[in-house]
Amino acid sequence: MKNTRLFVGSCLVAMASLAFAQDQPAPGAQAPAPAPAAPPAPTWSIGPIDFSGMIDGYYTFNFNHPFPTSPPTTNLSTGGGNQLYNFNVNSQQFSLGMAKLTMSHDADPLGFRVDLGFGKAFDIIHFAEPSGASFLRNIEQAYVSMKNKKGFELDAGQFVTSAGAEVIESKDNWNYSRSILFSWAIPYYHFGVRAILPVSSHFTAGVQLVNGWNNTEDNNTGKTLVFVGNVTTKKLTWSNNYITGPENTNSNKGFRNLYDTTVLFTPSDKFNAYINYDYGRNAQCGKCLVFPGSGSAHWTGIAGAAHFQLNNWFALSPRYEFFNDADGFQTVAAPGHLQEFTITAEAKASQGVMTRLEYRRDWSESDNFFQKGLGRFSDHQDTITLAIIAFFGPKH
Repeated sequence: MKNTRLFVGSCLVAMASLAFAQDQPAPGAQAPAPAPAAPPAPTWSIGPIDFSGMIDGYYTFNFNHPFPTSPPTTNLSTGGGNQLYNFNVNSQQFSLGMAKLTMSHDADPLGFRVDLGFGKAFDIIHFAEPSGASFLRNIEQAYVSMKNKKGFELDAGQFVTSAGAEVIESKDNWNYSRSILFSWAIPYYHFGVRAILPVSSHFTAGVQLVNGWNNTEDNNTGKTLVFVGNVTTKKLTWSNNYITGPENTNSNKGFRNLYDTTVLFTPSDKFNAYINYDYGRNAQCGKCLVFPGSGSAHWTGIAGAAHFQLNNWFALSPRYEFFNDADGFQTVAAPGHLQEFTITAEAKASQGVMTRLEYRRDWSESDNFFQKGLGRFSDHQDTITLAIIAFFGPKH
């Protein structure tokens, strides 16, 4: 198994490096998280306000036939569904992943953005918020912006994290299911302020002062810092995030540190690839209330993916990753070495509509973690997912 992991990882690195070597880098603008160009969608703008939205539905068949819990569990890692998945956690049933509406106005010099929605994805995003903050479960982002002529931008409010190689919206990723690294190694969002400054045509720097990981209402009185540095050329984007601050509940002792880096290769419209690496560590705080855990722990992982645009309407995207959560701190019930392989076929059915068919296999080297039927467990999990995503965007 170890040799298989090394072989697959080496192939991904070699494939991405060969793609990058085809052309020399040239100046370019800062790139977002790696994502294929979305097909044209209906547009909607009213005056200075842009509107966009999406509906994401899916059916996942899990070959382990995990038996649903009664009542349904809210545990994100165990019981009655696709374990370790975010956000298509339901199996053997038709499900709504997300329905959302975005209202925004680009800063000129003032602007704003509000993302509202519902569905299982929104419940998972806000899982760590206190029960009294249920009103937050329908908000993905809500912030105001100020931008000057030199490109310096200041945002205040709730915004998605700058870490990771994927994003919350499935249509903007290459694969339908989110990677283990996106689901368990990094936060989803922050609440606070962030500043972004283009230092040159190739380098953008940023700093954020936030409450912490996935909490609009802070779980302590300490604050978390996020440092961002992105290098961008025409054929490559190298994104770096370092997050540090106290995250243990009811204690400002014991810092949590995370380094997240992604190298995105964009040699052509037909082929893109990325490599994403994460290392996190949580220091012990002593007497703490626990979620998802307390005490000294560390986790690390690497993922690689490629996107082959075979023609105007069809694409294939393989992904492989390895995640080591030796202390079970992030995945809670799945300590040890986890791996997954995914292959996603995408068809752009019509304007503003895409369909994805995906096979995914997760496996554990150290434990029979995955639920199989009722009361039995397995060291692997295989699923097939069919998803339909409809969306519209603003007129520019």
